[in-house]
Amino acid sequence: MTYRHSSLHFSRISHFAAALALALAPTLALSQQAAAPSAAPEAAAVSATAIDGRTQVGALATVPAPNLTAKAWLTMDVNSGQIIASLNPNEPVEPASLTKLMAAYLVFDALENKRLTLEQAVTVSERAWKTEGSRMFIKPNSQVTVDELLQGVIVQSGNDATVALAEAVAGSENAFVSLMNDEAARQGLKDTHFTNSPGLPDPTHLTSVRDLAVLAQNLITRFPQYLHYYSQKEYTYNKIKQNNRNRLLWTDPTVDGLKTGHTQSAGYCLVATAVRDGRRVLSVVVGSTSDSARSENSLKLLNWSFQNFDTVKLFDDTKPAVTARVWEGQIDSVGLGSQGATWVTVPRGQSAQVQPVAQYAQPLVAPLKKGDRVGTVSLSLDGKVLREEPLYVLQDVPEAGFFGRIYDKILLMFE
Repeated sequence: MTYRHSSLHFSRISHFAAALALALAPTLALSQQAAAPSAAPEAAAVSATAIDGRTQVGALATVPAPNLTAKAWLTMDVNSGQIIASLNPNEPVEPASLTKLMAAYLVFDALENKRLTLEQAVTVSERAWKTEGSRMFIKPNSQVTVDELLQGVIVQSGNDATVALAEAVAGSENAFVSLMNDEAARQGLKDTHFTNSPGLPDPTHLTSVRDLAVLAQNLITRFPQYLHYYSQKEYTYNKIKQNNRNRLLWTDPTVDGLKTGHTQSAGYCLVATAVRDGRRVLSVVVGSTSDSARSENSLKLLNWSFQNFDTVKLFDDTKPAVTARVWEGQIDSVGLGSQGATWVTVPRGQSAQVQPVAQYAQPLVAPLKKGDRVGTVSLSLDGKVLREEPLYVLQDVPEAGFFGRIYDKILLMFE
């Protein structure tokens, strides 16, 4: 582990006796407070293949990304959260029915917070019934359960079902769209703006493949209990059977979601995800020329991402990234690391070459509490920053007794 720390600027004292007298002065003993550690500034990688200040690991692979027929695309390792490779990741694009990922996210949130139940009956409004585009074929003024409507949204891509759920969650579709935009801001989806809940065409209804990937990752990790809807191949309602439009559910048994989208202006779009050997990857493809093209493009991305990269756990809350010196504490050192597992995605066979570099404020002065953020750790390969994570104190460090604190204050003067 390599580490760097902030510069210390202390006056050098020529005589130790003078230092001792100063350290023992009553006014100093009563008034001096340990400075709270602050996070060190985060380093940014400079690279033509960087996104959000981090190098896309695909640029370091020996096997290049496949050539795809799509307007924009991206592939992400869900375990590490790293973008492996992308084309036009922040370009504004029409999401079409990929919008329903956000609609479903808010419904799942309402279920988790007991504002809805799966068994709850929803009265279908005239507005929901009249919604144009793909349909579940619900009837106006009928009672449909939330569970049935979710299958209509996710499996059948029903615009009518989406509006019915939007009204059930927020009272009106307009209010629900406001919630969608609030949630997009909360998740940091900087390129996203919604004007309707199902994804109908609108000049200002836009997103990016990066934002779609972040949204899909958040949905997968926060609501695993509802992912079974996305792997459901068909659903029959009102005696009308409709197949899930995600062709990969039939062609690759490791694929278990997520959502298709299509309008004439947006082209054919697909957010796909698969799990192989415990590792989850997702791909986002927008602007393909046909249903089959979006499936082929997505499968190429998934296969390339699984075959040419490894994802490994470097450390967690029991394994520190670095052991740091502590001043004026009951112990002399403390582990700094992540609050959960930290994974990194690298080209296959190169995990041993990852270089963690910790940057944290100095001096670390007790008392410290478990969970205090004190800096960052960068994970680099071949001099390129792949990801950066916050550094937290992994255990409490109580303040030392009076003489222990005085001793460390004297040592700090000569540090």
